[in-house]
Amino acid sequence: MAKKKKKKKNGGNRFGVAMFIIVVLLVIFGVMVIFKDPITDNKASKFFTYPTDYEEYVIKYANEYDIDPRFVFAIINTESHFDPDAESEVGARGLMQIMPEAFEWIAFRLNDDRGLDFDDMYEPEYNIQYGSYMLSYLYEQFGSYELTAAAYHQGMNAVQGWIDDGTIDPDHFSVDENLEDLPSEVTQDYIYKVMKAYNKYKSNSELEEDINNGNY
Repeated sequence: MAKKKKKKKNGGNRFGVAMFIIVVLLVIFGVMVIFKDPITDNKASKFFTYPTDYEEYVIKYANEYDIDPRFVFAIINTESHFDPDAESEVGARGLMQIMPEAFEWIAFRLNDDRGLDFDDMYEPEYNIQYGSYMLSYLYEQFGSYELTAAAYHQGMNAVQGWIDDGTIDPDHFSVDENLEDLPSEVTQDYIYKVMKAYNKYKSNSELEEDINNGNY
């Protein structure tokens, strides 16, 4: 008698293919969730890039107001990712996302008689000038870049309140040690992003050379 041919077992192969497809779909879904999360980053195409657009204005006004230009770049990168036309849901405008109240306050502090109005915050030079002045003022008040970033994001009154009630110690506060002490997770995330960008800009040798040479 002729032996019956054994049927090939394809179940294992089909199972392996199915598992591979499931894994790929899970990875794609995970990436979409990460980049759709506004706290993580809502601009997937621009994630992990550290441009130095508008370097002339950044270095010029950072020098004028005595603030590290690399920190200014970090704020711009975090706030608008270098989009001069950016506008937030609450009305902040331009590269450094200046709010209407902040615009009025800075114009008063600078005794700016150029006749600027809030629409001028879409102009990169004016926006960077006003934002750099604000950062300089906040750094003078709080003495660290972490708390400067916190105040730029949450407001100086909020940060001063956290200091006054003992929530944070301004002399011992850093991203690596006690960032979680802040009561706002959104501000925690903001500070983390700014300081990460700041460290990246500090490692940019070409930018460092331009700053040291005083090209602007």
